Amino acid sequence: MQLIIVTIAVFLLVLTNEIKAQVQGTNSDRLRDLSRGDSTEINIGTYESPDWRTVDVDFLSSFYAQDGNNGAVTGGIGTEQLTDFTQKIILSVPVTKKLSFNADAGYDYYTSASTDNIDNIRSSDSKSDTRVHGNFGVSYDLDEYKTIGGRVGGSVEYDYYSISGGLTGSFTTKDKNTSIGLSAQAFFDTWDIIYPKELRGDVVPLPTDKRRSYNASVSIARVLTKRMQVSVQAEAIYMEGLLSTPFHRVYFQETEVPDIERLPDQRLKIPLGIRFNAYLNEKLLVRTYYRYYWDSWGMQGHTASLEFPVKLNRFFSVYPYYRFHTQNAVDYFKPYKEHSVNDEFYTSDHDLSALSSHSYGLGLSFSPSKGVAKVKLPFKKHPAIVWKSIDFKYGRYHRSTGLNSHIVSLGLSFSF
Repeated sequence: MQLIIVTIAVFLLVLTNEIKAQVQGTNSDRLRDLSRGDSTEINIGTYESPDWRTVDVDFLSSFYAQDGNNGAVTGGIGTEQLTDFTQKIILSVPVTKKLSFNADAGYDYYTSASTDNIDNIRSSDSKSDTRVHGNFGVSYDLDEYKTIGGRVGGSVEYDYYSISGGLTGSFTTKDKNTSIGLSAQAFFDTWDIIYPKELRGDVVPLPTDKRRSYNASVSIARVLTKRMQVSVQAEAIYMEGLLSTPFHRVYFQETEVPDIERLPDQRLKIPLGIRFNAYLNEKLLVRTYYRYYWDSWGMQGHTASLEFPVKLNRFFSVYPYYRFHTQNAVDYFKPYKEHSVNDEFYTSDHDLSALSSHSYGLGLSFSPSKGVAKVKLPFKKHPAIVWKSIDFKYGRYHRSTGLNSHIVSLGLSFSF
């Protein structure tokens, strides 16, 4: 959190100085800006390294807080209060001109009043936890038009362990106006099954503590004109094994004694998406996105988003955004005490209910052509370390079920 506060202060200080410089700038500076009206990049001041051997490093931080009154741990009623602090590092290291190594690692530390109710004891062991994760991969350029890659990864938290692997490929046409991306991944997860305190020893046990997920996707991107581009993506995700959450309670009409959440052991998800970006003029870019979602549990959903990056000057961009989502409930959802003991499957998790949501926020980006700051070593032609850019974003989220949240995120980009 201190890193976020300090960097926000630096960001605002740099912004103030840059605005002053622009007000006092020469007419030739403004003419150079106006002469770039045919550019298709909103951040035209992005730093570019003069050497392919440059190592790129990104540091990401975020703080998220939510509250609501439909906690799944307590059967669809009760607090959903949660806070989460995330730190992540993304690394890209070129080995040769064709081969590169990439990695990302980080952690999430959260406190949750909802999971604190697993034991019905305030400040129990389940009140907070830390998730640690990492991925490691390589990519190789077969030639100017084709790239292949692979990765392995994993994550761990107090009741959940996961390992994963995947393959990727991208292909570009000779005119470089069309590109095709392919991806396949597999996730192998294991639960440390934890039941609600009052049900331990009496509950009918779950048949497995394993979950397997497999997904494949294809995307096609096409440059329509100098100012417009479109992309479409199709994905299929198949899941099997333990797809319910063991410590989610469900309450019934006929009895006061709850059971744990029980859901089918298979699920197929199919999202289909399309993006359209248009460069309207020197100052304004429009990004649009729509996604249709279907799954075998009976849920269908629609998501649409708009983002309007505005270039304030050569280095600063601001990007307001809005996102709308709507979905119907899965076949197995009912609110608190509306299930029957005769139901085969049941959940009162409002993430699986019928709902609509609105997300909106604002981002700021500072990306000078020569970097925010740089460090040179003696007898070296190029900088040894370049602080390339700063990105700051704030967002709010409102859901029709009563859940509300805020998120603040910060990104710092460097090259070595």
